[in-house]
Amino acid sequence: MEQRISLITLGVGDVGRARAFYERLGWQGQELEETVFFQAGGAVLVLWGRDKLARDCGIAEDAEGSTGGQTGGFSGVALAHNVRSRAEVDGIIAAAQRAGATITRPAAETFYGGYAGVFTDLDGHVWEIAHNPGFSFAEDGSLILPDFGSP
Repeated sequence: MEQRISLITLGVGDVGRARAFYERLGWQGQELEETVFFQAGGAVLVLWGRDKLARDCGIAEDAEGSTGGQTGGFSGVALAHNVRSRAEVDGIIAAAQRAGATITRPAAETFYGGYAGVFTDLDGHVWEIAHNPGFSFAEDGSLILPDFGSP
């Protein structure tokens, strides 16, 4: 497995408000289906509704913001490691499980046409391992965000 963080997704209470905040800082975002993407060097910062992020990660968030089975509750942050193939997703998810991770969403087809699985590490940090055919990589493995406005 390459050592790389491709995306950092922040679960936010109000996507529009959060986007406006980051844009006031000078960041330039692209919105697609109530999700905002910011190219941040070789990685991507994503803003997504906190409840949607928890559900997508296979973590049930209760009214107090804690999660079933997770020590300290869902942090509202998910890290993603994007890879070049579905086989890599399967291999990394299997390796994580052997290492002691809890699989919260087994690898499967995604709503965006990719393939991904999610696990939590020993301290409950959420990791998504994903193959997204719409994203490409630079030679050094950094993620290149596509222009969502292009056909």
